[in-house]
Amino acid sequence: MKYYQCPISQTLGIKAQSKDCGVPLNCKSSSLKPVRSVHFPNDIVFQDYVRTGELERIGRFIRARRVTLDTIYHSGMAALHEAVLSGNLDCVKLLVHYGADIHQRDEEGWTPLHMACSDGFPDIARYLLSLGANPELENDCGETPADLIDPDNKELLQIFGLAVND
Repeated sequence: MKYYQCPISQTLGIKAQSKDCGVPLNCKSSSLKPVRSVHFPNDIVFQDYVRTGELERIGRFIRARRVTLDTIYHSGMAALHEAVLSGNLDCVKLLVHYGADIHQRDEEGWTPLHMACSDGFPDIARYLLSLGANPELENDCGETPADLIDPDNKELLQIFGLAVND
């Protein structure tokens, strides 16, 4: 097998070695492959921004009309549900500011308030209630948001008037 001096080291600014680089002559290594980039659909990128709380990027996506806030993603939830699950009140407020529906249901009939109660986010639950979120709505299993509160979460129990005086 024949070998030749490696031309890649000169094009990349790498210090050339005195020995052969070991690339066989029959390889087409003299032409570099183009750099590839991966592009994801807007909904996937937006959902990731919501999960990580990248507020500036979320706002840009919405203002550019690259997404709609009522879309139910492959996760079975809309953007507002994802924001609630991340526990990011600022993200929840931003999505509501841009028109996210506080009563929107996911694939199992859960509202954002159901999720705030289930996952123990009293600040988000308080905010949603202040906007008029209906605490009596039932999910597909017949549960209200209050039914999903952990008995140890005193703050949420108090918000819903379920706190037991100790």
